[in-house]
Amino acid sequence: MPEAGLWALPGLWLAAAVPLALGIDAWLGEPPVRWHPVVWIGHYLGWAGRRVAPPAEAVPQGRGARWGCFALGALAWLAGAALVWAVSAALQGAVQQAPGWLAVPLLALCLKPLLAWRMLASEVQAVEAALAESLEAGRARLAWLVSRDVAQLSAAQVRESALESLAENLNDSVVAPLFWFALFGLPGAALYRFANTADAMWGYPGARAGRHWQWAGKWAARADDLLSWLPARLTAWLLLCGGGAGPSLWRAVRREAARTPSPNSGWPMAALALCTGLRLEKPGVYVLNAPGRSPGAQDTSQALRLAQKVVWMLTGIAVLAMVLMVFEQGLP
Repeated sequence: MPEAGLWALPGLWLAAAVPLALGIDAWLGEPPVRWHPVVWIGHYLGWAGRRVAPPAEAVPQGRGARWGCFALGALAWLAGAALVWAVSAALQGAVQQAPGWLAVPLLALCLKPLLAWRMLASEVQAVEAALAESLEAGRARLAWLVSRDVAQLSAAQVRESALESLAENLNDSVVAPLFWFALFGLPGAALYRFANTADAMWGYPGARAGRHWQWAGKWAARADDLLSWLPARLTAWLLLCGGGAGPSLWRAVRREAARTPSPNSGWPMAALALCTGLRLEKPGVYVLNAPGRSPGAQDTSQALRLAQKVVWMLTGIAVLAMVLMVFEQGLP
């Protein structure tokens, strides 16, 4: 089969870019901040957020004021999303003009900043290493990873928080971007990372960073809920597969996930808790797998190995898709 015929398949480009992007992530980690597209997205959201969200002390009163904040937040989100989609689509179009053997590594280089497995694993490991020094050091390191108050957490609760973040961000930083990349290419992955970052910065039910987000951030929160719905459940399924759990455990995952206020993040967290036999708790909010044991240092390593299996499975799925497309196209 001529090489041109093989590389004329857009789906093959997407599939080939996935393992290469994950390999670049494992090898090099994150690009410099000044070249990181997610950092650029954060700059836009910070700039727009100061213009759409009222000061924390100026809580919108009345239906008109609340809906005005909502409309401004929605318009700012849509404008940013349109810009992200247009730039990433133009970038993918430019890459596609190159020969296939060059286009795939270029596409992988563009996809890599939208994935963050190495950084996520390193941050979770850093929390465990800090805990080995002292509880205070563990709390301080955890504060880099989560937005909750860490001041009163015990050592077990610090680990629980880190493992919850591992499960949630396995979806947000790996599975979901690749899911949308598989459907819509680079624009799909970039749009998801925009939506997820917007939710992290704007999707709060009250005040944060001196601004009131109850209404200005509502669109961003709901958009992330929508775009994460299927990937979160896929992440839970992959964790179950990686943990060797049978399909019978799916019902238990669904039951435990319903204990969390989020429609999505509870799924990978519940799957991780059940696969590892751990009890995961956010004090005053939820408890997952209540009969499970409190995590120890060895459980952090076990959870990281399980998450790594998910990354390997995604790589395998991409390689399998490549092989199937090659055979479907026909051999010479």
